[in-house]
Amino acid sequence: MFGTESSLSMFLNTLTPKFYVALTGTSSLISGLILIFEWWYFRKYGTSFIEQVSVSHLRPLLGGVDSSSPSNSNTSNGDADSNRQSVSECKVWRNPLNLFRGAEYNRYTWVTGREPLTYYDMNLSAQDHQTFFTCDSDHLRPADAIMQKAWRERNPQARISAAHEALELEDCATAYILLAEEEATTIMEAERLFKQALKAGEGCYRRSQQLQHHGTQYEAQHRRDTNVLVYIKRRLAMCSRKLGRTREAVKMMRDLMKEFPLLSMFNIHENLLESLLELQNYADVQAVLAKYDDISLPKSATICYTAALLKARAVSDKFSPEAASRRGLSTAEMNAVEAIHRAVEFNPHVPKYLLEMKSLILPPEHILKRGDSEAIAYAFFHLQHWKRVEGALNLLHCTWEGTFRMIPYPLEKGHLFYPYPICTETADRELLPTVFHEVSVYPKKELPFFILFTAGLCSFTAMLALLTHQFPELMGVFAKAFLSTLFAPLNFIMEKVESILPSSLWHQLTRI
Repeated sequence: MFGTESSLSMFLNTLTPKFYVALTGTSSLISGLILIFEWWYFRKYGTSFIEQVSVSHLRPLLGGVDSSSPSNSNTSNGDADSNRQSVSECKVWRNPLNLFRGAEYNRYTWVTGREPLTYYDMNLSAQDHQTFFTCDSDHLRPADAIMQKAWRERNPQARISAAHEALELEDCATAYILLAEEEATTIMEAERLFKQALKAGEGCYRRSQQLQHHGTQYEAQHRRDTNVLVYIKRRLAMCSRKLGRTREAVKMMRDLMKEFPLLSMFNIHENLLESLLELQNYADVQAVLAKYDDISLPKSATICYTAALLKARAVSDKFSPEAASRRGLSTAEMNAVEAIHRAVEFNPHVPKYLLEMKSLILPPEHILKRGDSEAIAYAFFHLQHWKRVEGALNLLHCTWEGTFRMIPYPLEKGHLFYPYPICTETADRELLPTVFHEVSVYPKKELPFFILFTAGLCSFTAMLALLTHQFPELMGVFAKAFLSTLFAPLNFIMEKVESILPSSLWHQLTRI
C-alpha cells in the first residue's frame, strides 16, 4: 500500500509544467468544440443535444419512464384536452394574401437565386388544391381527370404541361387557374388567364347548380365548382388590387362576400380590410371590424392589429411619451394602448417587423396564427398603412413592450387570449426558409444547462492553461497541492482499512 502511494507521489513529482499546459489546453479545446456544437444545435432545433440524447436514450436504459408509453399518454382527460387544444391552436392556415408563384415568387428566385417557399409549404398548397379543385366524379370529364393528376405532380413543368393538355380537350377552369398561378410571369397575364377561367367556371357552376340535388355525386361536384368560382373571383380581385384598381377590387370582394356568405374559410374579409386601408376608408374598415372582430369568431393578426391601428389613429398624431408621463393617459390614449397590448399578446412577433427592427421576407403561402409566419404576412402588406398614419409607429414603439408585464410568467395562462402555444417555433421553421431568415421565437428559451456548463468549463480550463503557461512553477505547486488534497480522503480510508484488517489477509488481497 505504501509502495503504491510512494509511486503515485513520484509520478506527480516527475510531471513537468508543460504537461499541465497540454492537459488544460486540450481540455479547453474539447470543451470549446462541444460548446460550439451545442450552441449550433440549440439555435437550429431549440434544444440541447446532450439533454435530448440523455432523455431519449439514456433514461430508458437507466429505468426511467418513457414519456411516449401508453400508460402516460392517457394519464388524465385534462392532459388530453390540453394536448388537443395545443394541436388545434397550431393549425396551419392558408394565407389569404398569398402571392402568385409565377409572377411574384418565381421572379424573386430569378433575381436572388433563393427559394422563398419551403417544400412543406408547397406540399400543403398541393393538398389544398386537391381538396378545393377535385372531386370523385372528375373521371367522368377527361380534362378534369388530367387536372386531378396535375395537382398531384411535384414538378412544376409537368403540372403546366398537364394544364395545356387539358385545355386542348376543352375549356377547363382549373387548368386556367394553374397556368395563371404558375406559368404567368406578370400580374396582367395572370389576370387575363383568370378571366378565361371565370368564363369556364361560371358555366360549370350553373350546370352543377341545377343538378346538385340529384345525388351525392352531383352535390360533391357542385361543391367543387363553387370552390373554383370563389377562388377565381377572389384572385381576380387581388389582381385588380395589385394593378392599382383598388376601388374595383373592393367592389369585387364585397360582391363575393354577399354571394357566398358561408365560405369564410377563404378569409376574404382580410383582403377587403387591406384594400380599404389602402383607400384610407377608415369608416368602412371599422364597419368590417365590427362584424368580424367578435368574441365568437377566430382572431388573426390582421383583425387585432387593424383594430389597434384605428384606435391609435385617433391619438397618435399628438401623442408624446413625455407629456403622457406628466399628465397621465387620456381615455382615448388608454384605449389605444390597450388595443396595442391586445394585438401584441395575440401575436408578439409583429411589432419588430412594423418597427423595422427585423428584416422582412416574402410571406409564405400558409401561416400559423400567432406565429412568425403570420407576423411576416401581416407586416408585408400592412407596414405601409401604419406608416401612413402619423405617429402610429411611434405610439407602437413606446407601448408594445409593456404587454409582457401583464402576461403571467411562465405563461401558465393568458391575459386576454389563451396561453401562447409552445408549438409555434417548430411549425414556423417548416413554413419559413430558415436558410436566410432567422425565425422569431416567443417566449425566448432559456439557455440549457449543458451550454452554460460547457461554457464555464471551457473558460475555466482556458484560464488554467494560460496561467500554467505564464507561471509554470507556481501552478505546478498548486497542481500538486490540489492532487494531494484530492487523494487525502482515499489515503485516510486505506490507512484505516490497513489498521483493521489482519496483515496476512491484506497481503493475500494485494496478491489477488
